[in-house]
Amino acid sequence: MDSTPVSLTQSSRTSRSARLGLRATGQQETILRRAAEVAHKSLTDFILDSACQAAEQTLLEQRLFMVSGTQYQALMDLLDRPAQENQGLQDLFSRKAPWNVQ
Repeated sequence: MDSTPVSLTQSSRTSRSARLGLRATGQQETILRRAAEVAHKSLTDFILDSACQAAEQTLLEQRLFMVSGTQYQALMDLLDRPAQENQGLQDLFSRKAPWNVQ
């Protein structure tokens, strides 16, 4: 499986070969059709784009990362290194936030 990040939204720009089937209540269909109309999309495009956005967000929120032993050791080595002074961060944190400046 390719692990290259790819956005799956904008489904109308690519050819479709997979078929998905789903059932909805009348109320769900009505709200989906209204939203698709407001978004100036076909019902299929609206559902696919919305579902892919939700799927991408779900995948991004995963907290379990599978890495090789070498990758894990490299991360542990970085975390074990002594902290280094970072003047840019020190300058940034010494300033008041723009929303707190009066």
